[in-house]
Amino acid sequence: MSAQSKSKTADAAAQAASNHPLTSSKLVTSYLGVGQLALLTLVVVASLRSLPAMAVYGLGSVTLYIIPAILFLIPTALVAAELATGWKGGVYVWVREAFGNRWGFTAVWLQWIQNVVWYPTQIAFIAAALAFVFVDPSLSNSGLYTAIVILVLYWGSTLITLRGGNLFAKLGSWGGILGTLLPAVLLIVFGFIWLGTGQKSEVPLEASAIIPPFTGIASIVLIVSNVLAYAGMEVNAVHVNQMKDPGRGYPRSVLMASILILLVFILPTIAIAIAVPEKELGLTNGIMLAFQAYFDKWDLGWGTAVVSALIAAGALASVITWIAGPSKGLLAAAETGLLPPALQKRNKAGVQSGILMLQGTIVTILAAIFVIVPNVSAAFVALIDMAAALYLIMYMLMFAAAIVLRRKEPNVKRTYRVPAMNFVAGVGFLGCLTAFVLAFVPPDGFTAFPVSAYPWIVGLVIVLLGAPPLIFYAIRKPNWDRRSDADKAKHGTHDEDEAEAAATTRSKTTRTVERPAGGPASGSSASTPDSTG
Repeated sequence: MSAQSKSKTADAAAQAASNHPLTSSKLVTSYLGVGQLALLTLVVVASLRSLPAMAVYGLGSVTLYIIPAILFLIPTALVAAELATGWKGGVYVWVREAFGNRWGFTAVWLQWIQNVVWYPTQIAFIAAALAFVFVDPSLSNSGLYTAIVILVLYWGSTLITLRGGNLFAKLGSWGGILGTLLPAVLLIVFGFIWLGTGQKSEVPLEASAIIPPFTGIASIVLIVSNVLAYAGMEVNAVHVNQMKDPGRGYPRSVLMASILILLVFILPTIAIAIAVPEKELGLTNGIMLAFQAYFDKWDLGWGTAVVSALIAAGALASVITWIAGPSKGLLAAAETGLLPPALQKRNKAGVQSGILMLQGTIVTILAAIFVIVPNVSAAFVALIDMAAALYLIMYMLMFAAAIVLRRKEPNVKRTYRVPAMNFVAGVGFLGCLTAFVLAFVPPDGFTAFPVSAYPWIVGLVIVLLGAPPLIFYAIRKPNWDRRSDADKAKHGTHDEDEAEAAATTRSKTTRTVERPAGGPASGSSASTPDSTG
């Protein structure tokens, strides 16, 4: 490497270090402890939506929770922590730094679009809860009822969001506590009381039952819903900067959070399984059926409606809180010229109305699945698989980016470094790849449409929803970039970035061709890696 190239490398490293969050003039005055960060992570990740799907496995659900935790949950938390302490901007910046603008944009699009697919599944869960509160519990199995509730609640939430002001943002954490953690604790307590008073368990509780029955891949594919349930660990990775000793404290926090998350998932799942016969379990109403079984047994039937209302309120708070969040990240990328002007549109309140309208249109189309597919649980499974597959592609890009950035930009300061990065990120990548493949396999007993058509339908939806960023990037036009000239001069344009990347590639190729046949002598400057990539 020439002296000039070395100088550029040093300048790039210095610039990266100066941009690091910890170089801010503001000192951290309040540190997060290991337990505090673990609890924050628990609130972000914990959800009740996936519990009924696992309850059908009884005690075998323990194994099906632990495997994705090892292969996905822990690697995601560790890798995201290193990336978050090295680069601001989330997955868009992480993947962009490793693979360029095209794939950075694809990653943030996938992060957004999987949320769009997630909304109908979350609101279907709300619809089931509301059926136990106001109407008739049997309606929780009606596709038409579920679709109507999805449309009413989603578009109502969108109208609230379009008004601006983030009206319900503060409800997010309280919704998580009252609508998720409290019902989970109640299920655990009720389960222990049920067994302690000698009531019959609907599933075997012998030690041998911890191994789920395996009758082929289709018998365990619901494990994919667990991967989606664990998604979100990367959200809290940025808080690693608020720890006194991230190198020691963060891994301990991840371990503690993982144990807490497993307990919140496993114990309520078993509580559902012991009270509700497998043949009666629905994937959207299973939790409410469990509460109904407990309360009816103790002549407290009114309790089912109360807890169902809490669950519905908590889930709705999460929808309203998240409905604008991911689209803001997409808008930030869009305004650099990656999406056409119609999708960059803001309303008078400054809210990204163009993207929200597209988001609502997709949700409306997906809601129709509950009408087309006669079985609500089957429609729920299909949407979960679609959302999981889209999100898993993003995670695979993230894991690959972490490995590449260790080599490509080794001088960027990271407060936390993953031990054995290649191994940890490699495990995460392979775990995601395995779950991605399983998303194309219909579960046992799936009869909504021909089993042979299932992978084609899931694949078609993934292509339709996942390909647009690559298309938009290929056809982008200069007039899509609405930034000021000063902003373009400061940050550059995507065409300039592409040209610079091409020039760098040509330069490296030229240097390789001009080397003597024997290669550089040991210790020569030519053997120094170019960390600018």
